[in-house]
This record gives sequence, structure tokens and C-alpha cells, in this order.
Amino acid sequence: MKRRFDKYFPWVFSASDFLASLLALLICNSILQFVGIFDGDELGTISVLSVLWLLISALRKDYKIERTDEYEQTLTRLLITVIWFICATTIVWLPFRNPTLQVSPVLSLGLGMLLLMGMFRVGVHILLRNYRSKGNNYHNAIIVGKGGTSPLLADVFKIRKEFGINFIGYYDDQAECNQTRGGIVDFFREAGDLDLDLIYIHEHLESGLVKRVIDFADDNYIKVKMIPGGSLQLEKNLSFSRYGDFFVINVNEIPLDNALNSFAKRVFDVLFASFVILFILSWLIPLVGILIKLESRGPVFFIQQRNGVNNKVFNCLKFRSMTPNDYSDVKQATKNDPRVTRTGAFLRASSLDEMPQFINVLFGDMSVVGPRPHTIPMNQTFKTQIEKYNSRHKIRPGITGLAQVSGYRGEIENPFQIRSRVRLDSFYINNWSFLFDMGIMIKTVRELIFTRDNAY
Repeated sequence: MKRRFDKYFPWVFSASDFLASLLALLICNSILQFVGIFDGDELGTISVLSVLWLLISALRKDYKIERTDEYEQTLTRLLITVIWFICATTIVWLPFRNPTLQVSPVLSLGLGMLLLMGMFRVGVHILLRNYRSKGNNYHNAIIVGKGGTSPLLADVFKIRKEFGINFIGYYDDQAECNQTRGGIVDFFREAGDLDLDLIYIHEHLESGLVKRVIDFADDNYIKVKMIPGGSLQLEKNLSFSRYGDFFVINVNEIPLDNALNSFAKRVFDVLFASFVILFILSWLIPLVGILIKLESRGPVFFIQQRNGVNNKVFNCLKFRSMTPNDYSDVKQATKNDPRVTRTGAFLRASSLDEMPQFINVLFGDMSVVGPRPHTIPMNQTFKTQIEKYNSRHKIRPGITGLAQVSGYRGEIENPFQIRSRVRLDSFYINNWSFLFDMGIMIKTVRELIFTRDNAY
């Protein structure tokens, strides 16, 4: 079953993916005709668009679901394909349409494909995982060299059955356990009869022996993977840089170091902030400004210096929620704080006091989603007390963030809270994705509506 499945699955999935994309295009066409975005004459273009989709998907090979992929990776690859599809459709299709319909049809079609194909791809991913967790479509694997992080990998194979990796055992000259099949000599003698798919090599093996194992694997069409030592098991997505024929590991590279990722995040920030400024702040600022002025003297905006990306200082904007005082930079707002005005209490409880920060986003000082910026005195204190605190400034600070939607917002009463914030900020920075941002924004809306405990 294993070999037969491996042989025919790519073709079966490619065909089913094409049929699913054709069905998705037909469904999108029907829905968009129903709501009036399409005119009803688009059916003849569906076959062309489906072929266009197939070409883009085939060139990107995004239909391939690796056995160790998570669902987020499947959706991220699909998102990039949809973006390519929108661009290609714009070039091929739009010049022949009415100019008044040049934007909404293609964007609507792309969104529909993202939703429908996303459900299909994730559905296939779930079916594959369930199929493999029952012992089907497995790959045989052995580890050459025991010790260090090798047992951790063996535990992963045991726990994550859905990966479909059947761990046969170790080959090592020194270690002996019930999973050790023999020494290195035994490996070269027996490996040809084990029907192997994967060989994992412990990084501390002698270089000459590593070369022999790789040469053996090449001769027998077996994939080889190296197991990094404990110093590289940093919960980071490692990548490589090439200097001619020499490779180095990029240990602390983050997703937003990628120019395309950074550009996509910035474009979204600009578009979203522009929308909020035009349609919300344009009337909210005058309204809130009148209420603030009626209750107390002082400016409408509270401008406070905070640390941004690479610790660069910027002027963070907020609606003024307190009476003017000399302690705003060093003393956090507390529950029933006498400095907070009645209007300010409402603004803080509803988080409307943060709305002017969309202007900061438009200017490039902040992002919609990211680690929340702290005041300069707080930064100076925390970076001497909290390990890796300063690493949260690798990216632009955000109006909302992972820590805030995970229950860590408002006043910092004990060291545990700031340590938890830093840990969550670090996780966000090292695992950023566009879908991750969307999830945080959705959770932020839910928090604003249902959870107001720490907003004061």
C-alpha cells in the first residue's frame, strides 16, 4: 500500500485539485453573478481561468502537502498562489472588461478561491493525517548515531503518528538500547534490505563517516537529513545563506526579514490605516476632541515618546484620557486612578484612546499588529530585568498584539506579566504570518466586545 500510494498520489491529488479549482471557479462565478459583481457573461472564461490556476499551482507546487507540514503552511502557500492568480488574471482578463468593473471582480474571485480552495486543501490535509496516523502511507526511517537530540526526534516520530514516519531504530557503535539495531558496520550491511525512505544523521558523527552514509544513500535513492545539535534547537525557523559553494545557517532570521513578507505587511498596514483614518477618525477625532475639551483643560492628544523598531524613539499618539500630570511616563494607570477623567475612563474602557495610533501606522512608526510599545523609562527598567526583552524591538510595535489577546494587557502588577508578554511577543516575531495577523485582529475585536477586565 505504501509504495502504490506514493506512486499514484501526486497524480490523483493534482487531478482532484484541478477539479476542485474548476468547481470553486464555477461556484464563485455563480455567487458573484447573483450579487451583481459579474454580468453573467463570464462562463466562457472559466475554462481559461482554471487552466491559469492549474499552471500557477503546478509551477509553485503548492498542492504538495509534506508529511510534516502544519495547516498554516498549507494555507500560506495557497495565499501566495491566490495573489499570483489575481495578478495573472488582472493582466490577462481585465483589459477586455468594462473599466468600471476592473477591481471588484478579480478581488472577489481571488477571495472566493482562497476560501473554497482553502477548505479543500485543509480537508485533504486532515484526511492525509488521519490516514497516516492509522499506519498507512508511512516512510521507513532510521537514525545513524544516538545521543544528543537524536532521542528527541525518535520521540517526535512516536508521538506525531500523523507524520507517517515509521522509526525502525538506531545504528550506533556506542549506545545500546532496545531500539539500537547494531553498529555502523551493521548499518551498511543491513540498510539495503530495510526498504528505507529516510536516513537521519546525528551531527556529531565523524565527517568521513557522514560522507560514506550520504554516498550510500545516493546510490540507493534514500533521502538524508541532518539532526542539528542542542545549540540549534532554538524553536526558530532556521534558513541558509550561500557564499559560493559554502553554506551557513541563519540562526536568528525572522519571517519579516524576508522582503516580500515585510512588503506585504506594510501594504496591509497602509491600506487598513488609511481606511480607518478616512472613515472613522475623520469624524471620531472632532467628536472626542469636543468631549475632552468640555471636561478638562489641555490638549486633545496625549503624545508620548516610546521605543519602536530597533529601539528608535517615536511620538506615540493617544486621545488624552487623564488630567495633565508629571507622572504619565513613569506611573502606569491603575484601577480607579484619580488622574483619569470621566471621558478618559470611557475611552480607555473601550480602547478608543488608542485609535489615533493608526496615524502612527500610516507614518510607519507602528504596525496594526505587533508587540505593544512601552514608555522609555519602562523600557530602560525592563531590559535590565527581563531576559531577551530588547529582542521585541526587531519589528514595528503594534496597536494590538499576541500578548494583548492572550490576557496580558493593561497594568503590569508583577514580573510574571511582563515575562509572559515578552515570551508571547518573541513567539509572534519568530512565527509571523499574514494569517497569524488576521487571527490576532479577529481576537482583538472579540476582546474589545466581551473582555474589559484590565481596561482602565
